[in-house]
Amino acid sequence: MASYGVVIFHFLFSIVLFSSIVDAAGLIGVNYGRVANDLPTPDKVVELLKTEGIDRVKLYDTNTEVLTALANSNISVVVALPNELLSSIAANQSFADNWVQANILKHYPATNIEAIAVGNEVFVDPNNTTMYLVPAMKHVYNSLAKCNLDSAIKISSPVALSDLQSSYPPSSGSFKSELIQPVVKPMLDFLRQTGSYLMVNAYPFFAYSAHSDTISLDYALFRNNSGVVDSGNGLKYYSLLEAQLDAVFTAMSALNYNDVKMVVTETGWPSMGDENEIGAGEENAAAYNGNLVRRVLTGSGTPLRPQDPLNVYLFALFNENEKPGPRSGRNYGLFYPNENKVYNIPLTQSELQSGESTPVSGGNKSQAPASRVRVSVWLCDPNTLEVQVSYPFNSFSGVEIRLKLSFSEEFSWRWHVRFWFYGMFLYI
Repeated sequence: MASYGVVIFHFLFSIVLFSSIVDAAGLIGVNYGRVANDLPTPDKVVELLKTEGIDRVKLYDTNTEVLTALANSNISVVVALPNELLSSIAANQSFADNWVQANILKHYPATNIEAIAVGNEVFVDPNNTTMYLVPAMKHVYNSLAKCNLDSAIKISSPVALSDLQSSYPPSSGSFKSELIQPVVKPMLDFLRQTGSYLMVNAYPFFAYSAHSDTISLDYALFRNNSGVVDSGNGLKYYSLLEAQLDAVFTAMSALNYNDVKMVVTETGWPSMGDENEIGAGEENAAAYNGNLVRRVLTGSGTPLRPQDPLNVYLFALFNENEKPGPRSGRNYGLFYPNENKVYNIPLTQSELQSGESTPVSGGNKSQAPASRVRVSVWLCDPNTLEVQVSYPFNSFSGVEIRLKLSFSEEFSWRWHVRFWFYGMFLYI
């Protein structure tokens, strides 16, 4: 009988392992910015999010009207403490306590606040708020701890790729030397100690627009391409975003923080830009965001961290007509202010599986949506057990593993693997 248990154990272990690999897909959210004078009211925005199946949103403040509208919506929310408050929060624990009381406890738990972004791209803030960042993060954390919310609500701060001294090749990734001791190491220490993650804003559009003569557009847009090999570690990259993220992972590993996780808190591509903004356009924006969603929802992590799923917040929900600067900055939205889509891409797992959304040219159609593993168990008779694991790669192909165990006078078992493709079957 021991041998029966060994067979069953190995098979069930394989099922668990197989399921965990497939379910390693990431999560998609969206940034809800409001630098505009023509946006829908917050309650209408929440209805739009629900209609589109978007259940994760990141804000740039703690606006009461917005957080009230998000209450009881089952939408997870990341809120933000603006850079201009960092010095006051860093200097005074009581100020932090009052801020948490007025901006977090007032809404939580009705509004599912899961994280607070303390500042945004602080290291490049022209007001020189870098020195206040980590003390402010600690004070906000202490305020949450007083309310027993330090485990429920994570504290982090989004960094920009420009905070790296080197990002190419990814294996050479490193933080700017002048930032490491004063703020990067203390911040990563804090993230490790509190079980939080590093927030990263990454925009392949900027790199492509500045170096379109050397960077392939297909590589930047997650379209089919021959890939780029990192000469330092031999890893091959098929997308610029993954290369950028691995440069950040390498920079953290160089400081012995390779256990700190990462979330992409901003990434996107503009549907319109100035004449000198190479690559800006609706077709490229649809390709980047559409293929990125497919990559996140159907894939694993980066080449350097394949076990860590990609969790991404797209920038942005709406075009924002009052944002200063180049034309591109006002045209990152997935939706116009009238709630019509700027272009049609999948945003949820169900859209990927149903094929309801318009396919994006060049998307990788061979990857399988997560959560489509099916495990079935039948007791055919008192002495026979069948277990089947099936996994469709897409609507037309997949694999099925079946094991049949017989516990009659003599124990026996047999198994087979069946691949299917457009109605044709291959048995192994």
